[in-house]
Amino acid sequence: MKMGIIGRKLGMSQVFSEDGSTVPVTVIEAEPSVVLQKKTKETDGYEALQLGYGRVAQNRVTKALQGHFNKAEKGSFRKLAEFKVETTGNHDVGQELGVGIFNVGDHVDIVGTSKGKGFAGVVKRHGFRGGRKSHGSMFHRAPGSIGASAEPSRVFKGQRLPGHMGSVRITVQNLLVWAIDEDRNILLVKGAVPGSKKGYLLVKKAIKKAG
Repeated sequence: MKMGIIGRKLGMSQVFSEDGSTVPVTVIEAEPSVVLQKKTKETDGYEALQLGYGRVAQNRVTKALQGHFNKAEKGSFRKLAEFKVETTGNHDVGQELGVGIFNVGDHVDIVGTSKGKGFAGVVKRHGFRGGRKSHGSMFHRAPGSIGASAEPSRVFKGQRLPGHMGSVRITVQNLLVWAIDEDRNILLVKGAVPGSKKGYLLVKKAIKKAG
């Protein structure tokens, strides 16, 4: 697994390439993430780093988390995330990791939570065509039949039906790092990433080779 950091999506913009064409980019704010805990094979069965992002007042977190945060002596944090690594020996508790771990031209995998759409029908949620629009058809945007009566006398699992749409964890792979501003903790990534503005993101070095 590759190392990464926690960030927040500020929105989308566009920049110009050397040939004058416009390039859509996502602006990610990533103030340094702090290493709060090192997990090793000896103690936990795997190698990973727990990072904290977004400082908050100490009285805004529980007593249990206050004791956990005090080990790093870097304050309290709003968001925690874990990144699996090959070895934790190169990192120390309290160390800060920022956008400097990436270089322009790198490829990253970005994990976020998609926008919640609320309750949606089958036409919007699954792209069903729907029925005839003519008067009297009595079948327009309904899902239709979902099972037989006598055999098997039940509805199979996994049917595409109305329900909650969005608000799921999504990973977008092999996005190009277009620009980095270490002074402002800003990362520009080519293309779109999941989630709404100010949503939290996990930015990791790409696992697969970019095409």
